[in-house]
Amino acid sequence: MLSRALTLPLCALAAAATAQASQIFSNTGTTDGWDSFTHENKGTVQQVDNVFYKGDTALKMTQVWDPNWDGRFHSEAVKYDVYKKGDEGFYGFAFRLQENWQFSPAQGYNLAQFIADFTDLGCDETYMPSTMIWIDGDQLYSRVKYGEVCPTSEQKTTTFKNLATVTAGVWHRVELQVSWKSDDTGYFKLWYDGEKVFERFDFATNVGDGRPFQFRVGLYANAWHDSGYQGTQATRQVWYDQISAGSTFADANPDGW
Repeated sequence: MLSRALTLPLCALAAAATAQASQIFSNTGTTDGWDSFTHENKGTVQQVDNVFYKGDTALKMTQVWDPNWDGRFHSEAVKYDVYKKGDEGFYGFAFRLQENWQFSPAQGYNLAQFIADFTDLGCDETYMPSTMIWIDGDQLYSRVKYGEVCPTSEQKTTTFKNLATVTAGVWHRVELQVSWKSDDTGYFKLWYDGEKVFERFDFATNVGDGRPFQFRVGLYANAWHDSGYQGTQATRQVWYDQISAGSTFADANPDGW
């Protein structure tokens, strides 16, 4: 899975990062400090104190299938201007699926994404996600998007499949390190529960447009909109805690702050 030999153990990376940590955003599972929330139709974003990873609060994201709703199914917390083309950074969060999460039949449920508003370009797509992190069945996926935003036919996507097996009812950690480049000098790394499960260098990781992207965490039941509802679990819930972004691994590691 890894595209290049790994040369720095995770413990050494975390120790080195702690010395010069510089967070640009952090949230301990509360509704404070976010720029906005998305909770479409019957979806909700709630601060709770009965399930949490660290401290005494977490965000609980809920979405509910509704056959009479023809829109999308977002329940997300949104932070503006977290990265732009040319930046390098670390991004992390802890998440927990509900205990009885139905993995089969396999469908895609997005857990976090970076997205920007391109309405001014007059394309078919107004808001375009770049990197997304999601599960398909019980498998963790991610992606990068490059090329040009408009026309949409110029958008190119590289998907990273089957990165890890996700289990329900327990907390998991995700950290990313990305160099956001529209040429072949970018890189992308992803850790899951403390293990580096993906690393690739020297490829494009961002579109050519240089505007800033939002960082969103939350449940986006995109498969319900894109391919239709499947299974028998019409209510889905995911909890989030220790969400952050910064310049070092320690900034993004939910256990590091």
